[in-house]
Amino acid sequence: MKTGAKLGLAAAAVVAVAGSLALVDFVHHGFSARDEPTVLEAFVARHLRHFSVPLAARRAENPVALTDQVLAEGREHFADHCAYCHGNDGRGETPIGRNLYPKAPDMRALETQALSDGELFYIIENGVRLTGMPAWGEDTPHDDDASWQLVHFIRHLPKITPEEVAEMEELNPRSRRELEEQEEIRRFLSGEEAPSHRH
Repeated sequence: MKTGAKLGLAAAAVVAVAGSLALVDFVHHGFSARDEPTVLEAFVARHLRHFSVPLAARRAENPVALTDQVLAEGREHFADHCAYCHGNDGRGETPIGRNLYPKAPDMRALETQALSDGELFYIIENGVRLTGMPAWGEDTPHDDDASWQLVHFIRHLPKITPEEVAEMEELNPRSRRELEEQEEIRRFLSGEEAPSHRH
């Protein structure tokens, strides 16, 4: 038997054994989004994500020039659309981000920062199957520009400042209840009415 065939059989055997062990583990423990993905799951997911992005898309370069204005618009867009899961600082430490399976990645970390601009753009536009990452793309020039601006902002996340995070907090979407409470506090501080005591 040739060396290549032996290696192929050995690899298949390793995958079969790992798959069997994973199946036994799942049968005994069940499926829970609270669990950390196994090393095998993380490895497979990373490679499937890589191969799900077409080669031409991986090689695409950001056509939007980086300027302060572009970075500001990317920051605004991220605060309004992405921070709910990823957090304003990109760490993924939000109630939604922590409880997804797999959890929202730390976008400042090497695993994300090592992706090409084209891969980041493709993921924003098309999402990632079997994760919480939706497809945001509308396939219009304006939408494409907004996604490329987000790519610039994602590259900026490892050096984001506390001032930028505070600015983004003002841009995060608010629930109706939060808006009502904010208005109630504003009226109280301006002397218009006493706050209600809701529990």
